[in-house]
Amino acid sequence: MTDATTTEDMVSQDRNGVQVIARAAAILRTLEEDASGLSLAQIAQRTGLARSTVQRIVAALHAEKFVIAASPTGRVLLGPGLLRLAGAVRSDFLELARPFITRLSNELKETVDLAVARKDRLLFVDQVIGSQRLRTVSAVGETFPLYCTANGKAYLATLDNRAVERLLGGAFEARTPNTITHIKALLEDLDRIRKTGVAFDREEHTLGVSAAGICVPDMLGNQMAISVPVPTQRFGEAEDLIAERLLETKHALQDLVQPG
Repeated sequence: MTDATTTEDMVSQDRNGVQVIARAAAILRTLEEDASGLSLAQIAQRTGLARSTVQRIVAALHAEKFVIAASPTGRVLLGPGLLRLAGAVRSDFLELARPFITRLSNELKETVDLAVARKDRLLFVDQVIGSQRLRTVSAVGETFPLYCTANGKAYLATLDNRAVERLLGGAFEARTPNTITHIKALLEDLDRIRKTGVAFDREEHTLGVSAAGICVPDMLGNQMAISVPVPTQRFGEAEDLIAERLLETKHALQDLVQPG
């Protein structure tokens, strides 16, 4: 009886521990969506957690500097402790992903970009330049909008529709005649991306340039976007192969980063 009770207690403690981690993650993701910070009541409303639960978890996160006070009135925002962790993980992931995007570039003979979301834009953090004489190249450190790029839409597809609307609003600037400029059409496109796993930009950001992109989580679950931009004149005949190779790369990285 004692052994059984002890086992049951251990299982219960494990479940409680996992639940606390899941709730803390939900709070951190909610804060990620609002750079100006949120009150405990706002966090509770957006996560569906009790305010007392939010207060307890936020206090623990604050002790580790994963969140910090944003105002004297009690709003909190993401803290420097997370930045240190994210920086270390991102560096590790870049090193881990490099051989995969290099192989992808060599197979396709096209440029391959690696990017991370920064609010409503993408920041390019690594790149392997393709061997084609006519190719597309964007500088590492450059940023692009989410709504009209393949890698940006791949990232948006990892969010739910409400989060997308909060992040982008209802209407967007037309970069080309092909740009999606209203939230309804964008959400329809994102629904297709969620089903296939691959996003496309067919001259939505820049005339003459098309692209395909996917997202893969790093070791902390942050989404990293991989894309293959190609001059439009040869994109049509290659897009199925590009999409196939991107999905293979995504699955290979997922298996490596999150085994089992």
